[in-house]
Amino acid sequence: QVQLVESGGGLVQAGGSLRLSCAASGRTFSRYAMGWFRQAPGKEREYVAGISRSGVNIDYADSVKGRFTISRDNAKNTVYLQMNSLKPEDTAVYYCAADETVFIPSLPRSYDYWGQGTQVTVSS
Repeated sequence: QVQLVESGGGLVQAGGSLRLSCAASGRTFSRYAMGWFRQAPGKEREYVAGISRSGVNIDYADSVKGRFTISRDNAKNTVYLQMNSLKPEDTAVYYCAADETVFIPSLPRSYDYWGQGTQVTVSS
């Protein structure tokens, strides 16, 4: 079992920045690829970014490429999502997820563990 807790969400103006954190507890964090997803009201959960177990391999959705940066600190059992140049369309609940795999899955169903989510609201 892995427990995930997100933090760092909030209200920010367009063009601003936020840094999300996801703290993991339970089994060895470095066994898991980590992903960030988001879900806006009335929309399906969508992939934002993913990072491999070691942090060497990283992947982004086209919609956030160049604006968001995913990273992890295996010594602190934490994955981060630095979000810059935020847009109103980035408004959503953001979730982190963990999957015990060498790959970086982009589908929600591939992930075994999820956090409770943190709200990000970007005002125009």
